[in-house]
Amino acid sequence: MKIFKTIFLIISVMFVMQSCVVSEKPNIAYFSDSGKEFKGAKFVSINVPLFLAKPYIKKALREDGEDEDLIRLVKKVSKIKVLTVENGDRNMLRDFANYLNNNNYEEWAMIKHNGDNVNIRVKQKGDAIKNMMITVNSDKELVFVDIKGNFTADDISRLIASAKDK
Repeated sequence: MKIFKTIFLIISVMFVMQSCVVSEKPNIAYFSDSGKEFKGAKFVSINVPLFLAKPYIKKALREDGEDEDLIRLVKKVSKIKVLTVENGDRNMLRDFANYLNNNNYEEWAMIKHNGDNVNIRVKQKGDAIKNMMITVNSDKELVFVDIKGNFTADDISRLIASAKDK
């Protein structure tokens, strides 16, 4: 019986940890499904297990003195994917923006922060916002953060206002 419990525990841990996979293959549909070759681009994708990440995110926000509304926003997140691209070019970014427009994403904000361009696009279903795509364009790399959850327009406005206040 003890061996059965040990095997079950090991399998359970492996199942939980597989959700935190770092890969060199893109985890965002446009890059993985488009069939395009992105010559010279180096991808690193991360699927973030939220049951592990949420407590750390909340703690970091509290330590930075963030508003409790922003911390409550973290509770509404159901899935996060992060993709970094080294050697990405402007054409890749433009094509990705067209892809988002064709898939009903609306541009909500363009923020310049420390020389980086941050673009926030959302996909709505009625009044609920189900997807948020944050694109960070710096000189050296591109970062794409795909956030799924159940947000309101007010939630996103507070997030944007928080970013602009810094």
